[in-house]
Order: sequence, then structure tokens, then C-alpha cells
Amino acid sequence: MKKRSASNRNRTATSGVVLGRERFARISAVEGIALTPAMLADLERFDREGLSATERRRAIRARFAPAR
Repeated sequence: MKKRSASNRNRTATSGVVLGRERFARISAVEGIALTPAMLADLERFDREGLSATERRRAIRARFAPAR
């Protein structure tokens, strides 16, 4: 088996293929995975508020991660 180089592991989204939300949903549906209405509402709110990727991750962690 071919070893992956360190440069391949640190690739950014701009150097590869980026899937849109609709395409990702269709792929996930094959696996039986779907977003709940609450999750869809959160994503719509993130879009309305123009949250950055970092802010989106922070909001998702605050909602779903256990308190420490």
C-alpha cells in the first residue's frame, strides 16, 4: 500500500474538490443519513447571519458538545 505524504494530509479545501450542501445531502442519503429539521433551521440561520466557518463550528459545538 502506498504511503501518504505529509503534504497530502495537510491539503486545504482550495486544493481539492469541494462539495456543495445539496450534493453532500444526496451522497449522505445513500448512507441513510439526513439532517433533522432543527439542523436545517440552524444552517439557514447561519446563512442569514453570514457566519464564517469558524463561527459555524463554534455554534455547532456549543449546541451538541457535552459541557466540560
